[in-house]
Amino acid sequence: METNPTSTAGLPRRDFLKTAATAAAAVASAPLLKNTVYGQSDAPSANVSGANNRIAVAVVGVGFGIGKDHLLGIHKNAGANNVKVAAACDLFSERRKWAKETAELNDSDVQVEYQKILERKDIDAVLIATHDPNHARITMDAIEAGKHVYCEKPLTRYLDEAFKVHDKVKSSGKVFQIGSQGCTAGGYHKCAELVKAGKLGKLVWAQVWYSRNSKAGEWNYEIDPKSNPENIDWKRWLGPIKDRPFSAEDFHRWRKYYRYCAGPLGDLAPHRLHPFMLATGNPEFPKRVCSIGTSPVHIDKEGNNPERETPEHAQLLAEFPSGLVVMVTCCTVNSMSPGLTLYGHKANVSIDSNGNRVELLPQVAFGDDIDPETTREAQPEDIRAHEKNWFDCIRNGQPPNANIDLAIRVQTVICLAEMADRLNMTCLFDEKTRKITDNNGKEVAPITYGALAQS
Repeated sequence: METNPTSTAGLPRRDFLKTAATAAAAVASAPLLKNTVYGQSDAPSANVSGANNRIAVAVVGVGFGIGKDHLLGIHKNAGANNVKVAAACDLFSERRKWAKETAELNDSDVQVEYQKILERKDIDAVLIATHDPNHARITMDAIEAGKHVYCEKPLTRYLDEAFKVHDKVKSSGKVFQIGSQGCTAGGYHKCAELVKAGKLGKLVWAQVWYSRNSKAGEWNYEIDPKSNPENIDWKRWLGPIKDRPFSAEDFHRWRKYYRYCAGPLGDLAPHRLHPFMLATGNPEFPKRVCSIGTSPVHIDKEGNNPERETPEHAQLLAEFPSGLVVMVTCCTVNSMSPGLTLYGHKANVSIDSNGNRVELLPQVAFGDDIDPETTREAQPEDIRAHEKNWFDCIRNGQPPNANIDLAIRVQTVICLAEMADRLNMTCLFDEKTRKITDNNGKEVAPITYGALAQS
């Protein structure tokens, strides 16, 4: 049987035939969370309207990367999922032209103002892929308009608005999915099963990573030469941010600047924090969070680009009420990663980067009580599968894999980590009162728009 090459625990002396049989059973295990296909005759819930009970989706924000990817993917798989891209919205005229042509939309289906799309009774669901400061407002307006929502991660820019979104969604009965596609990877669900079955014993600590590297510097995207105030609705783009002069640099590379994003904590950490907290079997609000952000390379100077405000490298440490401690590393200047592992009192579980391979290795002391186990070929991380999970839940009324309860817990970790780093403190959190205090018990207001010079 294959073992985790990074593990130092090793296997105890065990009967060879027993171990071999365990390995063989693991190899033959059935795949997890493989997709099914909705045909035109599959009737969704009464919450879905439109021709043949097809789900009509509006995509708000079709910029470089994730927004374009969603529109392309949903349009391409419209038949298989019995959905259609019915409308699109973006504040950049060039992107609106692209959306109209790609999704074969009419002029009236492509808007600058998302509110006009929400007014349409034929729109069932809204996918939000704008920059972070506009997530909260659009999500709450969409829920208020009776739409189901898929919102790209992170949930919001700041913590106060995250709880407003949470409360709005919880009171609505609408299906909300956070855009962290790892949550639909089968390996994380298998890990949660192992935890709940007691195979790991009491969870002790965890190691989570998500890192990248490039010569140009993360988020130094190409700036469209047509980016100017005539083609971009700058004021609407700023949203809740204090008015400031137009900047094509800010518009295209906004993740580099604190006004719009928490940098690695806001963009990279959620990729793994959502599925990893799901894998614990019982996602919790954090009890205590500290964080350090650094910029050791200053990669923007090497490429003659404006230097970023957000750190190049960030690490956070979060403690939860159960006693579990999680260490998260997210880096933009070194893509090497130490592993993705849950460490329990009795055994450890490692999940590969695609979320489709899980290895359970017992601690030596418990080798006679717990068998090693490997799950292969589970549903891998895939954005199309995650979209489909949202569509399926709109039809069947079940909670999606990355629901609002998971999203608010992850967002609390992220926001407290940003506060800890920027305010040079350790953040203590009370989930009942939603209050933040320092080590001396003094209440600290959460960072929000305008609270700091770069906010």
